Amino acid sequence: MRIRIALLAASAAVLTSTASFAADLPARTYTKAPAYAPAPIFNWTGIYVGAHLGAAFGGDDSFASNYGLLGGSSRDAAFLGGGQIGADYQFAPNWVVGIEGQISGLSNNNRTFSDGFNSFRDRSDWLASVTGRLGYTWGPGMIYAKGGVAFRDNNGLEATAGFLPAVTDRNSTGWTVGGGFEYMFAPAWSAKVEYQYYNFDTTNVGFSALGNPAVLSYKDDLHTVKVGVNYHFNWASPVVARY
Repeated sequence: MRIRIALLAASAAVLTSTASFAADLPARTYTKAPAYAPAPIFNWTGIYVGAHLGAAFGGDDSFASNYGLLGGSSRDAAFLGGGQIGADYQFAPNWVVGIEGQISGLSNNNRTFSDGFNSFRDRSDWLASVTGRLGYTWGPGMIYAKGGVAFRDNNGLEATAGFLPAVTDRNSTGWTVGGGFEYMFAPAWSAKVEYQYYNFDTTNVGFSALGNPAVLSYKDDLHTVKVGVNYHFNWASPVVARY
């Protein structure tokens, strides 16, 4: 009997000390798990607008003329700047097909032919194009090729009084091809670098030189390099889970 009482007293003492120790412990704190934020989903489908800057360079410098005194310069390199608008559709799932309209103003894109006294000057003030494009994308990046119809102003040729143009066949419509790389660097914004070639076939000029009829023929083409930015109206922000 005394042993039982002693055991009960010891158990009560242990329980009392345990309760006191637990009461001295700080309250347990609970932290909320961070919300899950999925990676952005890059989808190129939709409409975009943008702007670009770059340079234009003359292509083929060859020419032909039956007027032996005539010499020709290469087309002047020119600064260009303009804008673009387009629409893309992403499918299958890493391919992108689209259409784009683009126009660029030119600073000084002239080509001159002269006999040392009199001269012709072929000048273009702007270039434009409507192209289709096909791209391959991996998330925020895309490489693409493009091609379509090219346009330019129809200023024609300017000549000094010694040269009197009789017939001018100068195309204001041609064709264009190119390609580039575009990268989405921020939500709804992308940057691109692009090469584009413009070809307006051959310009033929009939003129009078020293009172005699003469002809001039030369190829009209341009190489351009552009950098630009686009704003995409369709960009889908990632959905953040809420708890």
